[in-house]
Amino acid sequence: MNSDAGKWIIVAGVLIVLVGVVVYFFHDKLHWIGRLPGDIRIEKENFRFYFPLTTMILVSVLLNIVIRVVKRFTE
Repeated sequence: MNSDAGKWIIVAGVLIVLVGVVVYFFHDKLHWIGRLPGDIRIEKENFRFYFPLTTMILVSVLLNIVIRVVKRFTE
């Protein structure tokens, strides 16, 4: 491993901490995450199934955009 890998690991850790702080302090304003139209939710008497399809697609698109912007500025 070289020093660039270490820097990226530190950046990833800082981003994870920042996301954690946002979720901790603004959890009451983020109630819509996981309840978007298209998220599959089946609840019966003794059974619950939840598959956040739309939420996963949205997170994937946002992460893809962030990664592309970071790559553009670092290259």
